[in-house]
Amino acid sequence: MNVVFMGTPDFAVPSLENIAKVHNVQAVFTQPDKPVGRKMILTPPDVKVCAEKLGIPVYQPVKLKDSDSYEIIKELNPDVIVVVAYGQILPENILNIPRYGCINVHGSLLPKYRGAAPIQWSVLNGDKVTGVTTMYMEKGLDTGDILETKKYEIGINDTAGEVFDTLAEMGGKLILDTLEKAEKGELHPIKQDDSKSSYAKMLDKSMCNIDFAKTNLQVHNQVRGLSPWPVASTKLNGKVLKIFETRLADGKGKPGEILNTNPLTIACGEGAVVVNTVQLQGKKKMDSKAFLQGHKLEKGTVIGE
Repeated sequence: MNVVFMGTPDFAVPSLENIAKVHNVQAVFTQPDKPVGRKMILTPPDVKVCAEKLGIPVYQPVKLKDSDSYEIIKELNPDVIVVVAYGQILPENILNIPRYGCINVHGSLLPKYRGAAPIQWSVLNGDKVTGVTTMYMEKGLDTGDILETKKYEIGINDTAGEVFDTLAEMGGKLILDTLEKAEKGELHPIKQDDSKSSYAKMLDKSMCNIDFAKTNLQVHNQVRGLSPWPVASTKLNGKVLKIFETRLADGKGKPGEILNTNPLTIACGEGAVVVNTVQLQGKKKMDSKAFLQGHKLEKGTVIGE
């Protein structure tokens, strides 16, 4: 099939790579290059890097509806448009171009977690199962008919970043199966049950502060769900201490109290967490053992106050 692909972050790369092996990807649409890091270096999206390696023409409109994108895609006349974490809403005139429609790969089991951050919210909420969905696109946000799904069991210590990588690969395989069935006329779309829908809003740094008065499971899920970004954090001697990885542990004490330094164990409102990986403000990310060699913390110290 002739395919126009739309996607931006690394989550979309496995889908693009897999499709390009089987189908003719005529063009890739992705977000504009953006300044990244302290030095604000102009950096291309992961999908652009992948597309250029594959020799596929790349378009980067600031806004699809305000550009000549419609004319470009109309001229290409693709059989299907595949969208994976593109970051823009497709205008209706573009949705209507391909004969097999516009198909989206979404990182949840729809209708649960429509929106921008489905993977992170599934971990934040302590879900045991998530997955990927392929769906037809329509004017609404992630509201189109479901085509296929694939489930994934979330491990108790999986971070959002780890689940993200796994679902990216799963999505890359599922889209190939969906395209094959579309071509053969073997898809059986299922309407979403809006009464079971939920919305996964974008993450922001206001969610990062750890309240150790919560249960150890709540703290653990917060750490997992916000890793690798924007990262859960607390305060230590007036400085921000980012916490990337924890494990559940037994223990009693005042919330935020250090119960042990080998391994670094912090009391919660119920139970405790072992802290594995940290980063103190202005310092490098490191495991807690290395951190404690340079920062003498004593049992009984309360952090986060």
